[in-house]
Amino acid sequence: MDLQDFWFLLIAVLWVGYFVLEGFDFGVGMLLPVLGRDDTERRVLINTIGPVWDGNEVWLLVAGGATFAAFPEWYATLFSGFYLPLFLILLALIVRGVAFEYRGKRDEPQWRQRWDVAIVVGSFLPALLWGVAFANIVRGVPIDQNFEYTGGFFNLLNPYALLGGVVTLTLFALHGAIFLALKTTGDIRHRAHLLAQQIGVVAVLVAAGFLVWTQVQHGDGWTALTGVLAALALVGALLANMRRREGRAFALTAGTLALAVATLFLALYPDVMPSSTNAAFSLTVDNASSTPYTLKVMSWVAVIMTPVVLAYQAWSYWVFRKRIGVEHIPPSAGVPQQRPGQDADTRIG
Repeated sequence: MDLQDFWFLLIAVLWVGYFVLEGFDFGVGMLLPVLGRDDTERRVLINTIGPVWDGNEVWLLVAGGATFAAFPEWYATLFSGFYLPLFLILLALIVRGVAFEYRGKRDEPQWRQRWDVAIVVGSFLPALLWGVAFANIVRGVPIDQNFEYTGGFFNLLNPYALLGGVVTLTLFALHGAIFLALKTTGDIRHRAHLLAQQIGVVAVLVAAGFLVWTQVQHGDGWTALTGVLAALALVGALLANMRRREGRAFALTAGTLALAVATLFLALYPDVMPSSTNAAFSLTVDNASSTPYTLKVMSWVAVIMTPVVLAYQAWSYWVFRKRIGVEHIPPSAGVPQQRPGQDADTRIG
């Protein structure tokens, strides 16, 4: 394996980490008004992801930085052609982060309701648009001989890409519902379990359609294998959830997302951004990469630092591993508000 292939693989792994970890964050955010019947229950939901949501977003920063450094031509074409959807994703993530921090600053119901809406919208938009973006990358977009995107915004809103957006939306919602069943107690846990079953039926249907479409148009033997494994993992997650094996169900939805991302990157390789104008204009791991020296230096940094980052994140999940419920949430009136996660998880960690 040469360095270009190594960094293509590593970027795929970074996106797997982001979709698996940030996926349940988005799911919890989208389900906030569905499973949280009052302010106390909504605080429980927010506290399940409070200690980890900002760490999960680091995977996106690293994936973007790695793409910029390892494949600058890919980064330039992607961020110029997908400027509007990526800007909307960035704006949604900013609003969502601010909402987490400011929601508990005042005890007024209207104040919290407004920030709750920001959390829902800030979770819904990225969950939808990431699927649209990745589906377009695999499908191919108009790129000229100078590796410049020549299409418009509405070129990105094609049926295949929109179906991809629905797939990520439903899979993240399912992932989040199962995570809440794993992390909460009492009535919230029961409702999350039931909701996961309902979302799972929709997720199976749309994911199956998208995987078949991807295989017919862009697949090979490897994508067929990972696609079948992703489908089996998704069905297994629903069966485990039916038996109230939340830990196993969560691991299987994580596996579903990981295999789905792997399928997309396998369908893409050796291109990093296919051109629908002319195959000769496509960006590949060879013509879009940095110099060998740059990739060599980056590889040493990745080999040294990646285990450290993984160990720290694993430790943080271990510290905040216990379930929480309404009984762990202190009264809000007269109590100084902490950042999400501190008022509940620090009590039970």
